[in-house]
Amino acid sequence: MEKQAPTPEVLVWQLIGTSLAVLLIILLANLGVRQWQLQDPYIKHVLSLTGDPIRGHAIFQMNCSGCHGLQADGRVGPSLQGVSKHKSKIGLIHQVTSGETPPMPQFKPNPQDMADLLSYLEEL
Repeated sequence: MEKQAPTPEVLVWQLIGTSLAVLLIILLANLGVRQWQLQDPYIKHVLSLTGDPIRGHAIFQMNCSGCHGLQADGRVGPSLQGVSKHKSKIGLIHQVTSGETPPMPQFKPNPQDMADLLSYLEEL
């Protein structure tokens, strides 16, 4: 008996099913990472503090403006204008402290300075 090729409709439904499965796996993995990050004492401490955007601006000028520009509009590093619209606080903390995206160096300010920097970045 000869096996028939699946119809285009069946192929589309198979593709949709596979795509949804992959998306679910990615979402669950991200949730696990997010939960783990919320347990990190440094992140918990930073998120418990109230940041001062004026101090955060000064910290940015001293440590970040060389690459991201005086107005955070990009130079060697990308523009950070509106960065908090597409990165969470935890994502921003991780970005600053990890050094995972060269040439950005690893930078781990004390928790209050990080809270202040976050406060400034949220205003951009």
